[in-house]
Amino acid sequence: MSTTTGETMLRDALAQLDRAAERLKLDAWIHARLRHPERALVVSVPTLMDDGRVEVFTGYRIQHNNTLGPTKGGIRYSPLVDFDEVAALAMLMTWKCALMGLPYGGAKGGVACDTRRMSLREVERMTRRYTSEIIIMIGPDTDIPAPDMYTNETTMAWIMDTYSMQRGITVPGVVTGKPLLLGGSLGRVEATGRGVTYVVLEAAKLLGLTPSGLRVAVQGFGNVGSVAARLLQREGCSIVAATASQGGVANPKGLDLKAMQDHLREGGKLSEFRGGDRVSNEELFGVDCDVFIPAALEGQVTEVTAPRITARIVAEGANGPTTPEGDRILDEKGVLVIPDVLANGGGVTVSYFEWVQDLQFYFWKEAEIHQRLQEIMVEAFRRVEAMAREQRVSMRVAALMLAVKRVADAMRLRGLYP
Repeated sequence: MSTTTGETMLRDALAQLDRAAERLKLDAWIHARLRHPERALVVSVPTLMDDGRVEVFTGYRIQHNNTLGPTKGGIRYSPLVDFDEVAALAMLMTWKCALMGLPYGGAKGGVACDTRRMSLREVERMTRRYTSEIIIMIGPDTDIPAPDMYTNETTMAWIMDTYSMQRGITVPGVVTGKPLLLGGSLGRVEATGRGVTYVVLEAAKLLGLTPSGLRVAVQGFGNVGSVAARLLQREGCSIVAATASQGGVANPKGLDLKAMQDHLREGGKLSEFRGGDRVSNEELFGVDCDVFIPAALEGQVTEVTAPRITARIVAEGANGPTTPEGDRILDEKGVLVIPDVLANGGGVTVSYFEWVQDLQFYFWKEAEIHQRLQEIMVEAFRRVEAMAREQRVSMRVAALMLAVKRVADAMRLRGLYP
């Protein structure tokens, strides 16, 4: 029987927790508690399709831990969504929020569907029904969703409106990642990619490298990867390769990102851009570079692909892009891996800023948001690096140790009810 992506992700997430718990000598009851979500809801989502049929989708909302505050996590629409995947991602959100010092626990949600085969009206009807089914779990003081795979600010607007209609008042703080007009935050769209940029620059400084001339390869030239590439190029880095789902392009002299973005805006495929040689996602791992940013799907850096990576720094823009086997190989090669719970923490951090602004009905300037994000990302990187050096462990283990310890300490302080 084959293993699903969700089962693999949950196995890997539990293995990471177990390793951190062992290093921390965690209380048995806390360790056992953290291996399971606090609450999990599975719902059916009947949706009227444009041709008059009613299709029933399966939806999930899982809250892993709320010790530090209301839970926070995205909602994804994908045919691969299942219970194990959502549970694993909810756990990772707990560690990410704890590591960044946010007053949140971790949650995640999703619907098993293929929105690429659905009309906008069908997606809206499905979203509103899904929101109605999980409304008993979400709220600005309990659980705050955000965009994830194949969801966006429009999806969040529908969720906010559906929730607000049920409550009879407008509640902007029920979700983050909304349009600006509905209480969204400046700087939210590029927050994850900007956070990746900040930690890459810190890692380079740690290794004695200057940004000028650093060669960067990006897997997944979407919102996260493209923003990180643009900002790193602005710092003097050279983007030597970038791929999307159908491959991409490489140029050892550096890609012209402006021309590439213009090509994409005109409807062209990344692999058809004429500013370099065509490269597949498999070939990307062998591209000569200093920084490799996996910002696509989970499970990309494996025992097969990790040996081919030449980079000195791997910054995980995606969630779970490196398997345990791939992680071990990179560690043995001396590659500095900036783990996902740290590298892509910029998104949830600016989501926190948005939530705070919504609760106060007072909004910040974009420069202030960038400054606060940089401070939080840099401080988190330095804490993780110090722990890694002190404990003689990888950055991933150090990040998990810091996050798990923060949650565990809070659980001890709160005690056991009743």
